Amino acid sequence: MNEISEAITNLEEEKVLKLVKEKLDAGEDPIKVLEACRIGMTEIGKGSGDTIFLTDLIMAGEIFNQAMELLMPKLVGAATESLGKVVIGTVEGDIHNIGKDIAINFLKAEGFEVIDLGVDVPAQKFVDAIKEHNPLVVGMSGLLTLSIEPMKNAIETIASGNLREKVKVIIGGERTDQSVCDYVGADAWVNDVIDGVKIIKNWVGGA
Repeated sequence: MNEISEAITNLEEEKVLKLVKEKLDAGEDPIKVLEACRIGMTEIGKGSGDTIFLTDLIMAGEIFNQAMELLMPKLVGAATESLGKVVIGTVEGDIHNIGKDIAINFLKAEGFEVIDLGVDVPAQKFVDAIKEHNPLVVGMSGLLTLSIEPMKNAIETIASGNLREKVKVIIGGERTDQSVCDYVGADAWVNDVIDGVKIIKNWVGGA
């Protein structure tokens, strides 16, 4: 299994998929194979902002997704334990999705169930998703300065629906900082995917 982890860390796409197929064909526990993939993602995430570049994170996410496509048929009905649900989306007026999609891959790799609302997400759609999925955390992404007001509006709409106390809200994007976080009423802000995953894990661990 260490081979799979190392291959993901080294961004060896063909090797990862070959190893995953071999393990599954040999009757290996798919949960153990998934765990090996998760370890590889965790390792590459540790280098984020240091030796790992954005393109590497995107590539690692794509490899993980392809491995998951092979694993999912085997995992159906298996006892995979979810850390909890996270609803995530890029706020209304913004169609950027790279940061959001990387975050989704790393959250999945850590064992979260992620509900992706996509891009240009209106406030009410966040509210509807909270009611439907009962997540622990809501993530709002926005790359533009113009995304700040929609973030504020979405959080206020969640509050007006008496749902704010039920979820933690984390915002992310290049224009976010502590002052923006305070202004929109979020619980935390990040402009680094790995930091965001750590915050969410800490929230869940303290729940």
